[in-house]
Amino acid sequence: MGAPALGLAQLGDQYRELADEIRRAGLLEKRPLYYAMKVGWTVGAFALVWVGFVLVGNSWATLAVTPALAVVFTQVVFLGHDAGHQQISRSRRTNRLLGLLTGNALTGMSFGWWVPKHNAHHAYPNQLGRDPDLGGGLVGFTAGSPAPHPAGLAIRLRTRLQGPLFLPVLLLQGLGLHVTGVQSVLRRHAVIEAVLLSANAIAYLTAVFWVLSPARALAFVVLQQGLFGLYLGCTFAPNHKGMPIVPSDADIGFARRQVATARDVVGGRFVTLAFGGLNYQIEHHLFPAMPRPNLVPAQRIVRAFCHRHGVTYNESGVVASYRMVLRGLASPTLMLDPGVDRPSA
Repeated sequence: MGAPALGLAQLGDQYRELADEIRRAGLLEKRPLYYAMKVGWTVGAFALVWVGFVLVGNSWATLAVTPALAVVFTQVVFLGHDAGHQQISRSRRTNRLLGLLTGNALTGMSFGWWVPKHNAHHAYPNQLGRDPDLGGGLVGFTAGSPAPHPAGLAIRLRTRLQGPLFLPVLLLQGLGLHVTGVQSVLRRHAVIEAVLLSANAIAYLTAVFWVLSPARALAFVVLQQGLFGLYLGCTFAPNHKGMPIVPSDADIGFARRQVATARDVVGGRFVTLAFGGLNYQIEHHLFPAMPRPNLVPAQRIVRAFCHRHGVTYNESGVVASYRMVLRGLASPTLMLDPGVDRPSA
């Protein structure tokens, strides 16, 4: 679930000092003890919530478990994200095994589908025609004028509706990830992933329909998956949505591209826990393989570097960031001027 680490040559000469400072501070070193504890606590919480589900039993009160299950599902997905970025272990095999466990086996998301998709996003964030997270679906976050033909009416209608439909669409995010993952696995003939996804679906549905009556079970699945998609979507949306869009033909240096199209979300330890560290989006995009706990000290270094070099460093609170997202949906998106951010040699 992530992009490969990028070398110094791709940062450009003017950013070598930033990479050197990050390295001297030891922030690219792995944190095995942290992740051993993090994986243990997260998977333990995941199992504990399922135990609570069984203990409550066949009652409408069991629906009260769905928010907790949505939270632990998303926290497990965050571990898969870190594994995909090679943040957890020096061994790519270990990271892949953790990704398959947290993605396919525990949450029903295809790790093998998500990795290349996320690679493309990290390589070309917010660039039209190149970022797979931009412009697709009912809520598109696209820019530019609608085409002057019948298709343009559909685009204008979507632009008007995507603000009010933002949260309802996120409720379908979980289902969409499952369906797309299955389609990818079948297309790629990924046997191991298919087995793990099948095992996940069987275990999940068996547990729910064994404990609950059919009507309650159906309500549980719909609510739990909806809340899972909502929470997961709400942790990703503030990172790039409502930020400048890069024209499809623009040639912009790697580091400036990453900083200009992302925002950090401030709010302390609780926000960091709730967002899985993705609230430090600028630092994460500059150094994708940096372990999650190192993003906090890295922020001070990156922010100071941006200030020294006159690069705008975008950060806002949680509420303000969601306002920017909704404002970006309701109005034309700001296009990044390639003339301001020239690629470095």
